[in-house]
Amino acid sequence: MNQGKNIMIVGVGGQGTLLASRVMGNVLMAQGYDVKVSEVHGMSQRGGSVVTYVKYGEKVYSPTIEQGEADIILSFETLEAARWLSYLKKGGTILVNDQQIDPMPVITGAMEYPAGILDTIREQGVRLLAVDALGLAMEAGNSKAVNVVLIGVLSKHMDIPEQDWEDAIRACVPEKFVELNLKAFALGRRAGDE
Repeated sequence: MNQGKNIMIVGVGGQGTLLASRVMGNVLMAQGYDVKVSEVHGMSQRGGSVVTYVKYGEKVYSPTIEQGEADIILSFETLEAARWLSYLKKGGTILVNDQQIDPMPVITGAMEYPAGILDTIREQGVRLLAVDALGLAMEAGNSKAVNVVLIGVLSKHMDIPEQDWEDAIRACVPEKFVELNLKAFALGRRAGDE
């Protein structure tokens, strides 16, 4: 069994981060890892910041991830990627859905959505892969499948067989949505090839 890792899933309420963390927990436990999943909700209603910590390894003692400890950040939204960037460890990878969802201060007109976020992140010298997960989810058949597209992207950065990810999706998704989600996963996996 290889050494454990720390993964953060960040996004906004209503994007399906909970399902993504459930699929991850399922696939990692099937690999025999000790897994701790911890969710932190800012304002988890639609539009508020949500972060999930996923830690796994031979033995995991704490469910939280401190600044500079995340091996991978999976960001469901561009601004959230910037917000949590300080948690990425040196040499870590950030996988970003290049979608922009306006936070409340932008909606109310108190602020403007920051420009050039991905360029600013790249300037930090981190490994960044930006993907049009919304476009791929729509190609799969449903805009709500962004979360499973991103799981597909993430799967290319983890040493776990593709079949095990597909099994975890089947276990976590209602049967009537399995085929749609497997298609979304496959499209994300293809996009995950850097």
